[in-house]
Amino acid sequence: MKLAFVAAVLTAVPAIWGFAPSSSHHGRRANPGFVTVTSTSSSSSSSSLSAYVDIAESASRDVNTMDEWVTQCGVQRVEGVQLTSEDGLDWQLMTSQDVAASSSLLSIPNNLILSSSRSKEELEQVGNIADGADMLFRLGGGAEVALFYLVAKVLLEYDRGDQSPWFPWLNSMPRLFYNAVSMTDVCIECLPPLVFSLSRKERVKVSNFYDAIQKVNFLSDQTKRNKGLVNWAFNVVSTRCWGPDEDKVIVPLADMFNHATDPEVAISYDEEGNCIAYTLKDVPAGSPLRMSYGDPTNPSQFFATYGFLDETSPATFCKIMYIQPNQELLDIGFDFSRMLFYKDTGDISEEVWDVLLYQTLMGNKEMQQAFYQAHMQGDVDTKRQIHQQYFLQTSTALKAHVDSFLESLDDLADRAKDKDPAQHPRLPLIQKHNEFVKTTFLRVKERLDPMVAQATGEEVLA
Repeated sequence: MKLAFVAAVLTAVPAIWGFAPSSSHHGRRANPGFVTVTSTSSSSSSSSLSAYVDIAESASRDVNTMDEWVTQCGVQRVEGVQLTSEDGLDWQLMTSQDVAASSSLLSIPNNLILSSSRSKEELEQVGNIADGADMLFRLGGGAEVALFYLVAKVLLEYDRGDQSPWFPWLNSMPRLFYNAVSMTDVCIECLPPLVFSLSRKERVKVSNFYDAIQKVNFLSDQTKRNKGLVNWAFNVVSTRCWGPDEDKVIVPLADMFNHATDPEVAISYDEEGNCIAYTLKDVPAGSPLRMSYGDPTNPSQFFATYGFLDETSPATFCKIMYIQPNQELLDIGFDFSRMLFYKDTGDISEEVWDVLLYQTLMGNKEMQQAFYQAHMQGDVDTKRQIHQQYFLQTSTALKAHVDSFLESLDDLADRAKDKDPAQHPRLPLIQKHNEFVKTTFLRVKERLDPMVAQATGEEVLA
């Protein structure tokens, strides 16, 4: 999409601690389409280490100072784009004016973007980040090394207190998270199988990060040994970064876009590496500005990683997790993003039926291969014929799965009802998540039960 946008001219400035942002306005020409705010207030730095970010869950977020800081660092925005909050805890970007489709909303200079690659380069200069990365690889977490560099960078800037040029951004970060890393063991035990599995992976990941952090020599012992602090840094990074696995980025201010299944905003970069946020459609005044965090049909992943329930998700994974897929099953469509139950209609995706039929035919290899080859060759008529022939078996197996899963959700509800939310503050959201899944499964059951009854009656008559 071609943007009607002329990037501001940003003059390189001396970096503080590697690729730290500068709040200088010198050499920057304002784009006429953007509001440039000149602030006479000084930065949050002081002459001595006098303040650290308070990461207590009850601590307040200083978002307003961060908002001023990003402007001082060269961020530009169209008039009307602003940060809002109803409770002072959850903040989001919205527009107070109408914005046309394909309009640029934000321009964030390249030197304000935190990236895994630049963090790695800086941390190699200040210490032995390679030892931490080696430890992570030995623990089996090598695939997460890009995330690890950003977590180490956040901890380094935390250690520098208000002398860090990133202090205003760090001090605006959430303290209270609802994702897997923040849950108590009791909360974890109240999760359905998929989100339980995803949550366990997140907790193993942060545990590995903690062990790897112990190997680095550029952090204070107090910081390194504080598991709560490492968890907080992990949550800050994992809930705000995006990009390819090999180089994750965090873009201050743009990291305040919330998620939507039907987003208003997308992200791009110009030839100089500056981040540009632009609209995907006309956005009326008073509307939130949101981007997509990923596949909208996997709300369990959002819940485990980010700690929110996406009730706008059109569908959810059917929760069939007892099948160990081979390559043929993967070819047929065994994938969490394709084996779906649809929330509003109770519809069942074709991939669910295909996977169950393939499994049903395990005892009849000749027919199983005939079905597989028909699928791979696009032979719709043969596929339909085999589906009809074995519909009673597949529909009965699916009904058994749905009924069993609904019973398990009731068991989880019983397990949670006597627990104290004051001790387990994520529990109410977990219960809401489980009710969301239950509602979807009940709609599927409403459609599925008559199918099984009809197929059973036809079998008896035959």
